[in-house]
Amino acid sequence: MDKLQAMQLFVRVVDSGSFTAAADQMDISRALASKLVQTLEESLGVRLLNRTTRRLSLTDPGRNYYQRVSELLTQLAEAEAEAAELQVEPRGKLRVTAPMSFAIRHLAAAVAEFQKRYPFIELDLNLNDRQVDLVDEGYDLAIRIAQLADSRLVARRIAPCHFVAAASPAYLATHGEPAHPSELAGHECLIYTLLPRNSEWCFGRNGEQVSVRVKGRLGVNNGDFLLNAAAADLGIVISPTFIAADEIRSGRLRCLLPEWQIAPSAIHAVYPQVRSLPRKTRLLIDFLVERFAPAPYWDQGLH
Repeated sequence: MDKLQAMQLFVRVVDSGSFTAAADQMDISRALASKLVQTLEESLGVRLLNRTTRRLSLTDPGRNYYQRVSELLTQLAEAEAEAAELQVEPRGKLRVTAPMSFAIRHLAAAVAEFQKRYPFIELDLNLNDRQVDLVDEGYDLAIRIAQLADSRLVARRIAPCHFVAAASPAYLATHGEPAHPSELAGHECLIYTLLPRNSEWCFGRNGEQVSVRVKGRLGVNNGDFLLNAAAADLGIVISPTFIAADEIRSGRLRCLLPEWQIAPSAIHAVYPQVRSLPRKTRLLIDFLVERFAPAPYWDQGLH
């Protein structure tokens, strides 16, 4: 007896509820199908199926065997598909969504290099600072700068995300430089509106935690817009270093409260839970980790 063939047949009999249907699917006679399952039962020493003239049903051992064999056959099919896939050039379309500022400043150059390395992978990028529903909207991958809240998704860390409080030298010359986070309450602060508690700025130092309620006349849902507003002397901004690093290095903005830390976040590649991640998706994630982790280039010299 071909044990693998018998296992495949048994699963098809259970799935279809019929020896005849399973035999047709495997292009064998019904008599042979019945004989194969019977021989499988004899080799195992247990009855897998209850047979009557009207219906088939699983025995308790059959139910457990069906579950385990189904998983085994699925894994075998996936292993064969992956082995075959490795023999051909990776190809296909990837739908990706990413925050606008990160994508323009850092992802664009990465994508150009990725497509040179993998010329048959097509990328359809949606740049959007809102959190897109990957499952409902049909995306393969998202770049996210936030904690993962959706249990349907899997996240892999690409890079750390640090934050700084900053303002222009001209603003500080006019309004003074805060020496303590509590003094921010008396300043014009620029608000990133997509955060749930966007007017509450939190700082830490040697175990001390300070939360400040800030206010300002400008609220925006894009980090680059806020950074430009800060550089135009409109107020104090909290910005991720992947946006602010160049402006700080150039002197257009000055870091504030250097002894205090703003809780860091992380940049993640996020994708829907699947039994086997498509190779093209895995290649893009691996590439981004290789390019940005563990110490991204934009943070060099800032800490």
